Amino acid sequence: MTGTLGAPPAARGRAAGGEVGGVPIREGVYGERVAAVEPGGIEYIDESERHGRPLHLFWMWASPNLEFATVYVGVLPVVLFGGGFWPTAVALVLGTALGSLFQGLLSVMGPRLGVAQMVESRAGFGFFGNLLPAGLQVLTAGAGWVAVNSVSGAFALLTFCAAAGLPVPGLVPALAIVVLVEVLVAFAGHNLIHAIERWVFPFLAVVFAACTVVIFLHARTGTGFDATAAAAGGGPVGAFMIAVFFAFAYAASWNPYASDYSRYLPRSTSPARVALSAALGLLITCGILEVAGAALATVAGTQWGISAVPTSQFVKPLPELLVVIAPLAICAGAISANAINLYSSAMAFLSMGIRIGARRRRAIAAVGFGVVGFAVGWLVVRTGQVGPGGTGGSYENFLFFSTYWIVAFLGVVLADWLMRRGRLDTALVFDRRHRNWPGVVAFLLGIAACIPFMNQSLYVGFVASRYPQTGDLSFAAGFVVSAAAYWLLSRGRAGGDRRSRDSTKRDRGTGGSVE
Repeated sequence: MTGTLGAPPAARGRAAGGEVGGVPIREGVYGERVAAVEPGGIEYIDESERHGRPLHLFWMWASPNLEFATVYVGVLPVVLFGGGFWPTAVALVLGTALGSLFQGLLSVMGPRLGVAQMVESRAGFGFFGNLLPAGLQVLTAGAGWVAVNSVSGAFALLTFCAAAGLPVPGLVPALAIVVLVEVLVAFAGHNLIHAIERWVFPFLAVVFAACTVVIFLHARTGTGFDATAAAAGGGPVGAFMIAVFFAFAYAASWNPYASDYSRYLPRSTSPARVALSAALGLLITCGILEVAGAALATVAGTQWGISAVPTSQFVKPLPELLVVIAPLAICAGAISANAINLYSSAMAFLSMGIRIGARRRRAIAAVGFGVVGFAVGWLVVRTGQVGPGGTGGSYENFLFFSTYWIVAFLGVVLADWLMRRGRLDTALVFDRRHRNWPGVVAFLLGIAACIPFMNQSLYVGFVASRYPQTGDLSFAAGFVVSAAAYWLLSRGRAGGDRRSRDSTKRDRGTGGSVE
């Protein structure tokens, strides 16, 4: 990529808010303070407020994936689809690598533009067209992932209390405790979230590394394909492809957040270092724990029925000390993940053009999504079906359906960025008059392209039905079709609207930097 343009040069050095050249500047002085509530919402981050290093993105994306939901991704292909251990392990690493690659590419946009991911995507979708992906992001993160991780954290908290001989709260009180801590961190905002991810990383890394070693000592890694599994109709190849899908889906679920946590980095930050740090944070932690999950599914004595508590299966092969510590790590990992989910849900909500006049509008929105996530989590635990296939395969289907829109989103956003050659006037994404219908059309076509390849309990598409060994190739079809459609429909725009090109000329003539 050749470079990008941030806010007009006159905006630099301001920290009092306001608007310069059509770009709203985040109000207040925040700096590097951790014990402070981040002011504002989705406004441009002035250069005077930029701080941090690319390495911080490694902890940022490593810690939230050191949790049981990551392990569970590796369990599913073996338990439900009958995958053999070694083919599943390879598939999990491949899928994770692809999702991590996208995470690195999107993270580069943060320092260059100084805005959140769902604000940047207005370039490809238009101001009001962006309501579609932003709304889906609000549902996916604010209701979906917050509930998934909170339930996992609540079960882990119960397991920890029982193992440590502490009073064991009921499941709903445990859920409330976990959500409350998540909300407090998300309410504070960007700096505390980054700090929390850095602080918990050593503890989570050591505990999960120890658990992984013990699991492998008990695992039957020679386990081959199980034709008696509940959804083994696609055979070994189908199970392999489903494992690729699940791993990609899990890693890619972070993609719509990517620049939310890199936008405070200085504009001069190396794009290569930003991309590498973000991608490796995901790749290393997700890759290792998902493979550990596949190994856990082969351990004798573990039970994976729809009413079995998954976190309880995780501790079965562990020695007594880890039986006490591991659930605490699972709970901490769930909280670190959901602090991010709540923060980015609020950012996506505000990017829909919803105006909240309060100085702490982002923080207020994060609290609201904490309430929503608690309610959804309560509904899930109320069914009592939390294992693989539980509540109609809710977790598996959630991974499927969230990926269908995310891949179409990625196709549009990355194609738009490439066609603009990385040059984008930040004012464009705050212009309510900006329209870009090719992005919306390409997005819908990408989702439609997923349909024939869908292969999950609620719907099986034509291709997946006739050729079950393909697993679920919807993620590839959706991305390729949306990217190609956007390119074809936008060729006349020659890599961006006239406004972006004119702004480039103005900025070069007024002292703005083009990197």
